[in-house]
Amino acid sequence: MIATKRLSAFAIRTFTLSAVAGWVVLSPLAAQSGRMAAPSRGGMVVSSHYLASEAGDEILRKGGNAVDAAVATAFALAVTLPSAGNVGGGGFLVYHGADGEVTTFNFREKAAIAATERMYLDESGEVRDNSNRIGLLAIGVPGTVAGMWKAHQRLGRLPWEDLLEPAIRLAADGMPSTWAMQNWLRSLPGRVGPLYDATREVFLKNGVGMYEPGEIFRQPDLAETLRRIQRDGHDGFYRGETAKLLADFMAAHGGLITEEDMARYEADELVPIHGTYRGYDIYSMPPPSSGGVGLVEMLNILEGYDLVEIGHNSALYLHLLTESMRRSYADRALHLGDPKFNQDMPIDRLTSKAYADRLRATIDVQSASRSDSAAFNGAFLNQSEETTHYSVVDADGNTVSVTYTLEFGYGSSIVVPGAGFLLNNELGDFNAVPGRTTSRGTIGTPPNLVASEKRPLSSMTPTIVARDGRPVLAIGSPGGRTIINTTLQVVLNVIDHGMTGSQFGRAIESPRIHHQWLPDRTSFEEWGFSPDTRRLYEGMGHRISTRGGQGSAMGIYIDWDTGLRWGAADSRAFDGGARGN
Repeated sequence: MIATKRLSAFAIRTFTLSAVAGWVVLSPLAAQSGRMAAPSRGGMVVSSHYLASEAGDEILRKGGNAVDAAVATAFALAVTLPSAGNVGGGGFLVYHGADGEVTTFNFREKAAIAATERMYLDESGEVRDNSNRIGLLAIGVPGTVAGMWKAHQRLGRLPWEDLLEPAIRLAADGMPSTWAMQNWLRSLPGRVGPLYDATREVFLKNGVGMYEPGEIFRQPDLAETLRRIQRDGHDGFYRGETAKLLADFMAAHGGLITEEDMARYEADELVPIHGTYRGYDIYSMPPPSSGGVGLVEMLNILEGYDLVEIGHNSALYLHLLTESMRRSYADRALHLGDPKFNQDMPIDRLTSKAYADRLRATIDVQSASRSDSAAFNGAFLNQSEETTHYSVVDADGNTVSVTYTLEFGYGSSIVVPGAGFLLNNELGDFNAVPGRTTSRGTIGTPPNLVASEKRPLSSMTPTIVARDGRPVLAIGSPGGRTIINTTLQVVLNVIDHGMTGSQFGRAIESPRIHHQWLPDRTSFEEWGFSPDTRRLYEGMGHRISTRGGQGSAMGIYIDWDTGLRWGAADSRAFDGGARGN
């Protein structure tokens, strides 16, 4: 309980009020405070920006279901979280209905029709001017609008027009600029040239001045783009004025995306990756995401150990996680890519218990394996960590888990003139140099080479865990190459270590590690692990590096015995928040 004489607008929005001895007392109602999970008896939305969570919660209160709220949250994040929220990027959605239906939607970006395998290389075979990550050639055809539209057409309840209204209001009327945007805003005056003119016009006052934290920031061009999507749905983005603005800009500056590329883009509904772990069902994304395959493969390996007896985050526990990660990430690079271009991916084998048994037999419980690109020609692509995840549960128990991204923070940093939204630089997730795989993490394995209209491989891992046909956990995280491992560790925290109910916040906040096959080292978050644990772990032969925060998990735990939904927004996200009703 918090007592105060005065209320901020945020406090009024977040808490219920009662009078105690002349003081105003604030009592949390389905809103997260600090690192504790927030309970709700109705719906719940957890995202990396509290205003987007409120937008989703608004739709739930109006009678929308989890898919409706997920759509509203996605478009609100495009306004409030320009570093990762988007209409200019893409991602994945996993759905588990209260009736047991499970499905997924793939709205990953695509390479343009004109894209070629060697389009980033100079005459010597080297990447030219970092062109796979910077500039117009790095931009894929955006998928978010198509994905939200397809999911809503299949599973939504409220009219489409209602779902865009909160985002349009935020863009047109404005929102407080945040501290999280400051470093990027400071970089904009130094971005010279016509590619960034519109970016400066949108994000700087009069194209030159900084918005200070808390100062109202309006995005009128983005509001108009959202209104076209509101009015015409899928075609309001992929045909007509928005598509022409994007294509004309590309043509004027040497980009590849055309109006035909936009018109041909469609999201796909896919059968989820399904695994089991200690009696729970695990549902996640299939390729072109590697997340589901990697998560299930690691859980299958770890199911053979008594992790409770071994002890949470003990040296032996971390060793076993690392060896599982090492094997799964190597398989990822060797086998996985866009299924439309890789028909022979051995997904059934990689996610089988029998294969996990064979991998587990290769693990020495006392010493580390070695990762060697010469012995195994696979590695893991060095992806950006600026992605965002959100989770939604409605009053009926329908559950949605969404991860989407622009790739780098703020994507390409390029705004379409007159359209107001940032474009992705997702094509950097392709293997840029065919055949080149090194111990430093560069890869050139065939499944993920550039091709016309191909989707690059992703590590996004939106996941729903179920028991007896009902969803109990919606989880995922940003974090590029760390996403699968962050999701894994939260799932283990819930299932093995009982961090559920009011303790669910611990599952989200606990310190994490990451290993990705190559380079052969394990990153530890700089807090939360004792020097003794690190010393014992290194004594097994592991190499350690230290990092800041890993990921930013946004999760909801459903307790069917009490009827409560527990929402937890990772404190690693500056503006994150859980909102429920």
